Amino acid sequence: MSDVGPVPRDGAVVDRYLALGLALGRHVDGLVDAYYGPEELAAAIAAGSPTAPAALVETARALLADIDAGVPLDGPAGRAGGAGAGAGSAGSEARRRRWIAAQVRGLHTTARRLAGEAVSYPDEVEQCYGVRPRPFPEDEFAAAHARLEEALPGGGPLVERHVDWRESYAVAPDKLGSAIASLAEDLRARTEARFGLPEGERVDFELVTGQPWSGFNYYLGDLHSRVAINTDLPVLATSLAHLVAHEAYPGHHTEHTRKEAGLVRNRRFMEETIFLVGTPQCLLAEGLADLGLEVMLGPRPEAVVASHLRPLGIRYDADVIAAVTDAAEALSNVRANAAWRLHVDGADPDEVVDYVARWALLSRPRAEKAVAFLSDDTWRAYISCYVEGLPLCRRFVGGDPDRFARLVSEQLVPADLAAAA
Repeated sequence: MSDVGPVPRDGAVVDRYLALGLALGRHVDGLVDAYYGPEELAAAIAAGSPTAPAALVETARALLADIDAGVPLDGPAGRAGGAGAGAGSAGSEARRRRWIAAQVRGLHTTARRLAGEAVSYPDEVEQCYGVRPRPFPEDEFAAAHARLEEALPGGGPLVERHVDWRESYAVAPDKLGSAIASLAEDLRARTEARFGLPEGERVDFELVTGQPWSGFNYYLGDLHSRVAINTDLPVLATSLAHLVAHEAYPGHHTEHTRKEAGLVRNRRFMEETIFLVGTPQCLLAEGLADLGLEVMLGPRPEAVVASHLRPLGIRYDADVIAAVTDAAEALSNVRANAAWRLHVDGADPDEVVDYVARWALLSRPRAEKAVAFLSDDTWRAYISCYVEGLPLCRRFVGGDPDRFARLVSEQLVPADLAAAA
């Protein structure tokens, strides 16, 4: 390690990739979503002053060149596993090298922005996440509104009916823990039966406040996740099962544990010991997690969800929820347009809150929470992971559970899914 900061400029690719991600994480709160790699590396990066962003730009650029030039991927930690370490066909090596290169391109883009370089929002999304964002036609939102006019009960202005209907499904705080536990137990059993889970994996759920997101998986390594559910706004019965599936089974926790067991422990792919915001692995992770409930329970999960919530005294009208969910699906893309208005058009945030409230049919507090997420510098480009990730993963899986198993087990990039769909 040299004191360009502690980030090495030569040596094995994976060691340099881990160091680069950790070093960028000293500048960007939340960029390192998870790390359970070598402790001595994390300690070295944490010591002393953060490496200057301009130096990290050059480090990332050099690393990309060396990946392309065929510099060995693995250092001693990666080779320690014997036959499984870095072993495999030339095709497997090339896929792994391509995956790491895609990750480093995302980190390079983050470093460039930190160093003061102007990067347009569409270029930032594409270089970080592997897809190019675009605004969606508002005609799609208007058509969804027309369908919701029929699906939603009651009368009066649509936005008021939708807000009142959604908020009527708020789960009482004293019932939230039991509801999460019941859903998680069922989804875990189904995930275990269909895909398998490593022995010893576990998830701990907690309720938190003061965050820009609704739920978050903190992967701690050693097959253990801590899932935080944000209660700044009431948690709704209409989305609770999706939230549990997304964060735990068969979503983020399942992906993390299967990759720790299969790629890190068995094959010594140490690059999987870090999970970094601003990289393509996030787009696939969010896409597969959003698809998780559908994979486990089919396109109409409401009857199963009702069987968990109703015995707890939680209101859940399965037929109405199914109809409204179908009608409102296109409104998830309002978030992409809101991000475009903020970061491409330069719209005033208050105007964007109004836009989200109008087209997504949300209460103003929920619209403000959505725009706060889009305005956060760490998360501003992240919305494409949901908007583009879900349809990409859905097309790739095509109803085949074996395809979903690949998503939670293999190193893939967005282009792989697009080519195979």
